[in-house]
Amino acid sequence: MAVTVLDVAQLIGARMQGGTAEQAQVPITEVGLNSAELPAGALFAAVPGTRVHGARFAADTAAAAILTDEAGWGLLSAAGETRPVLVVDDVRSVLGVAAAAVYGDPSSRLTVIGITGTSGKTTTSYMLEAGLLAAGYRVGLIGTTGTQINGRPVPTSLTTPEAPTLQALFVQMLAEGVTHVVMEVSSHALMLGRVQGVKFDVAGFTNLSQDHLDFHATMAEYFEAKALFFRPGSPTRATRAVVCVDDEWGEKMASVFGSGVRTLATRGQAGDYTVSAVRTVERGGQEFRLAVPSGAVVAATVPLPGRFNVANAALALALADTVGVDMTALLPGLAGVGVPGRMEVVDCGQDFLAVVDYAHKPAAIKAVLATVRGQVTGRIGLVVGAGGDRDHSKRPIMGAEAAAGADYVVVTDDNPRNEDPAAIRAQVLAGTAAGSAEVVEIGDRRAAIRQVVAWAKPGDAVIIAGKGHEVGQLIDGVTHHFDDREELRAALEGRDQ
Repeated sequence: MAVTVLDVAQLIGARMQGGTAEQAQVPITEVGLNSAELPAGALFAAVPGTRVHGARFAADTAAAAILTDEAGWGLLSAAGETRPVLVVDDVRSVLGVAAAAVYGDPSSRLTVIGITGTSGKTTTSYMLEAGLLAAGYRVGLIGTTGTQINGRPVPTSLTTPEAPTLQALFVQMLAEGVTHVVMEVSSHALMLGRVQGVKFDVAGFTNLSQDHLDFHATMAEYFEAKALFFRPGSPTRATRAVVCVDDEWGEKMASVFGSGVRTLATRGQAGDYTVSAVRTVERGGQEFRLAVPSGAVVAATVPLPGRFNVANAALALALADTVGVDMTALLPGLAGVGVPGRMEVVDCGQDFLAVVDYAHKPAAIKAVLATVRGQVTGRIGLVVGAGGDRDHSKRPIMGAEAAAGADYVVVTDDNPRNEDPAAIRAQVLAGTAAGSAEVVEIGDRRAAIRQVVAWAKPGDAVIIAGKGHEVGQLIDGVTHHFDDREELRAALEGRDQ
């Protein structure tokens, strides 16, 4: 049944201004925030921007109606807008619900699995996707590295797309036979309402550590943003939850969800799912056993190094189990999974280990260094930097973790955005003073990578941290092509020339 302008207004409790009775009965076919891309039967969501209010672009759209706030209505009224205007206090707080209604509530016909936390969201998502595909399911994946439908890339932006884009993706996935959707759910998405209107069958929680304190003022606020996915009464709360309780934040999140939560413990503590018998196998992969609530024990293999990847794999299996999927059917896919830019080995026949990883926060730097330390007998060289226009407070902590865990540290640039790159590097360098590593500063990221490769000797390891899967370097508002994996490979191939 078509959803009209009036239907949307009533659903979200909007005050409808302007327009005719006939215009109020126009069926809405799409919802979007880009005025120029919307057809005649669409609803244009005009939200306040950092520099200009979206309502100023209403004249550019053929949309049938406009959803905006009081400030937007003031601008539209002054401009003589004649189409129906739906006025609410906060557009983003209702946009997801409106979009879900317009697109026919597609998530209710899918099994939607959401994963949140500071680290491990992408890896856990890829593990779960690989397992489900191997088990014969048709799967949608939405996350940091983009969107995939049955393994085929689909262009999107943002870790969690804006609410209308997300609902349209669900429709596309249904049309292509998808039954299960695995998606990362960022704290930004929860705070900005991008996942409102999505019916999550289960929410997974990995861990919490310092990140995004440019967006969230404190760790407590960061936690509360994540808790919107678990707290009773929250419009974005999932039906069920699996929470890794390896840290105190996980224990706290489990208590937030309350009755019915399933816990995952990988370090010997009590939990509904427990990990044991972890051992390293060929090429740094790992075997482990996972005990499940039914009493069964599953033996699993994951081809990625690092104890944190055991936790990620166990969470993927626990989430599948919670939505009624036979975990044993996932094991072949899990055993062969590869995650772009996550502990990704670049092998050009060199006599040392070379790895690209997305680690861009203190806890991730520490974890990656500890993992690689357990894999090699030689020294570790690390290329590290911090992004601009993001949490300043984590920069010296990243430097401290780098200098404590590596033998040789090259501080370089990593998406300086609109900040002075030298100032960012100085903040990272300030944290290295207490460490024992040799530290050098090379602003040019390509030169930094070549330097650490030239430094390496047989039996050593080099880690290029920060960008992972990313293929661009953002400088002064311009994105320049830059892929750490390409640059590392070029440095390795040119090492003996």
